[in-house]
Amino acid sequence: MTLKLYLLRNAETYFCSTGRYCSRDGVPLTERGQQMADYFARHYRDVPWKAVLCSPLNHAIATVSPLCEATGLSVDCRNELHELSFGAWEGMSPQEVNQQYHDDYIRWLADPAWNAPTDGEKGIRVARRSSAVLEEIEETYPEGHVLVVSHKATLRIMLCTLLGIDIGRYRDRLAMPVSAVTLVEVPQYGPFVRMLNDCSHLPLHLRPKLMGNGSDS
Repeated sequence: MTLKLYLLRNAETYFCSTGRYCSRDGVPLTERGQQMADYFARHYRDVPWKAVLCSPLNHAIATVSPLCEATGLSVDCRNELHELSFGAWEGMSPQEVNQQYHDDYIRWLADPAWNAPTDGEKGIRVARRSSAVLEEIEETYPEGHVLVVSHKATLRIMLCTLLGIDIGRYRDRLAMPVSAVTLVEVPQYGPFVRMLNDCSHLPLHLRPKLMGNGSDS
């Protein structure tokens, strides 16, 4: 048996549903988001989990809490799984950012690996901190099922790291809708994506729409 790494994006919040940038704490799930979390727990409760590692942000913990309540699993919160910091752009829409921080925004769109949101965090820094968690998981759990719960930018950057994709292209190459599950198997010869952005655990009325180019809700 190989390591099976499940990457789960947080369920819906107000900021997700309105397309606004958010890396702050204390953000609750919407009513739809709580339903997403409940459905995830129902669908995945029988997986023999070895561990659950989670971002310390409230909306990530709230996403996985129903699963932990159903299974008795504990959540291992890791600061390295925090969302990319959006700095001065917190709570703003892309249109507002473009108006108020146009030059920084254009640089960030061109290469978010090495250009940060105003007073925020470069993608490459997220790659470095999250890679430490990935390495620890591989060393600690050479086989079995491990769940990682985090956020849109961080999870896409982690996938780029695993698959050898240029970090600067994470917004252009990978979608990551709310409550989506990606399964990466990690055998000896390297990571293999078995499932990408799966939302089949959600009923149709809760499944998010894919809009592309980093704008998935």
